[in-house]
Amino acid sequence: MLDAAGELFTTCGYAATSTRQIAEAVGMRQASLYHWFRTKDDILEALLSGTVTRPLAWAERLARLPLAPEVRLHALTHLDCRQLWESPWNLGILYLLPEVRTERFARFSRDRDHLRTRYRDLSRAVVEALPPAVPGDFVADPDDEVVFRLTETLPNLRADATGRPDQPLRTADLGLHALGWRGDRTALRAASLAVSRPLAEPVGEDGGAGRSTGR
Repeated sequence: MLDAAGELFTTCGYAATSTRQIAEAVGMRQASLYHWFRTKDDILEALLSGTVTRPLAWAERLARLPLAPEVRLHALTHLDCRQLWESPWNLGILYLLPEVRTERFARFSRDRDHLRTRYRDLSRAVVEALPPAVPGDFVADPDDEVVFRLTETLPNLRADATGRPDQPLRTADLGLHALGWRGDRTALRAASLAVSRPLAEPVGEDGGAGRSTGR
């Protein structure tokens, strides 16, 4: 059901999609759909939540591992970018819907803010571990949230049919570079992939990696 809704919302538009169309797409009566979701907004919330709850869980697990800050941030960015880039439907583009800015989606907004904070804290740890800057050099400000913002460019790249197959990994590299990290990129990638691969699973229909919707 969520897979059908994700396809319709991202290809036909949220406003133009009805619950009847979603029900018909999965071969059920509209009344049966209401057994699972009371409104179309509930369906949208479930899809959106899947794109942030999984990265938050990854961040929690990465925080418990004895990793250098740049490895932890790179791994989180890569995992998050993968689920935005490889999910069956471009769910991240739904963040831009005006409906999502309303109080109805406050829980999703809070979860997204928590994820933003995770990125900001990890970015700060990376910047603080850098060698002292040479006078006159640019010094990144973690409060600019550059890595979080770079991650959220992937839905737009998908919509424009641009980017590369390895865009998630490239974006993780770019995030560290934007913060001023200039270490061994090959070693960083190897360390990041070593911890992220056990966490990564095939991306599911709700935007989360490998999570069944049960719908």
